[in-house]
Amino acid sequence: MSKVYFTDLRTTPNRNLLDKLVDLINRSKIERKIRNNDLVAVKVHFGELGNTAYLRPVFLRSIVRRLKEAGGKPFLTDTNTLYTGSRSDTVSHLTTAIHNGFDYSCVECPLVIADGLRGRSGAIIPIAGEVLKEVHIAKEIADADALVAITHFKAHELSGFGGTLKNIGMGCATREGKLVQHSTVAPRVNPNICKGCKLCQSYCPRGAITVASGKASISGSKCIGCGECTLICPFHAIEVQWNESPDIFQKKMMEYALGALKGKAKKSLFINFVIQVSPACDCYPNNDAPIVRDIGILASDDPVAVDAASCDMVNNEVSLPSTAIKRTLAKGEDKWRALFPQIDWNIQLDHAQRLGLGTRKYTLTKI
Repeated sequence: MSKVYFTDLRTTPNRNLLDKLVDLINRSKIERKIRNNDLVAVKVHFGELGNTAYLRPVFLRSIVRRLKEAGGKPFLTDTNTLYTGSRSDTVSHLTTAIHNGFDYSCVECPLVIADGLRGRSGAIIPIAGEVLKEVHIAKEIADADALVAITHFKAHELSGFGGTLKNIGMGCATREGKLVQHSTVAPRVNPNICKGCKLCQSYCPRGAITVASGKASISGSKCIGCGECTLICPFHAIEVQWNESPDIFQKKMMEYALGALKGKAKKSLFINFVIQVSPACDCYPNNDAPIVRDIGILASDDPVAVDAASCDMVNNEVSLPSTAIKRTLAKGEDKWRALFPQIDWNIQLDHAQRLGLGTRKYTLTKI
């Protein structure tokens, strides 16, 4: 069994929540993972503009300080989004992060968008996956010496829940990697919106886009799935075909997590904040009411165990009234299936376990 450490949210004047967070990190024996001068990627979600469920920057500051004390050189990082929003390129992404409070004066370390200006900077990592044999991981995360994933634990419309495994599987992928996970085909052009401006054609790295009769079209055989055209179109006429099945999507995401952790398995730490457990991803420009009460913070060097424990804790709660869960669910009832009945969220945990990322069996130690 893997060890998972947990602290609830009760505090005293002599021991606040930031103190308890550092205690979690200490129990995880961070000095065994971080060597002097290690470049440490602290993977976090900076939050979409308008969403307020993302983690408070002051939590990150405490983590950053502890990593520095261990000898590391931490930097907060995330990757650009596949969809068009407030984090789809590095300039917008950093602006959003700073607006949400993640600037140097607060977190006391640099912010680095790991996949470059437009999401194309990556490394191809070979893996022995069931679905994939290689994955496209953001270059600055692949090049880092160690990885600490800090995750807001929540529900998710494609995977049932979104925890550590999603944070590193989807969150460490380049734009091309995100498209591979979400889709089985090339993006499509909406002819009703396309103006035939040819901008997408000039940016396509493989000449997969042609413009005829004032409309662009994409060759599926030439497209490499980089997703560049979806971002560059000024009219938002090029759309990702979100057509991957939830089962395969989850498996691909776990295989991307395997690639992101390659070479870092013993130099990683995973922390889940099971607070403000919202019913959908933090990528939306809003967040709905939490589905259960705030529970606490969990930490482990096993990404599967920390997610399994977090899932169990949420499902062992009574659901809150007036939320996206329409009826009150008792302790033990499945909160994720109540939100998304068609999603079997166990797939990601089981597949990650088969890949050797960790185990669903854990011991929980409360501190």
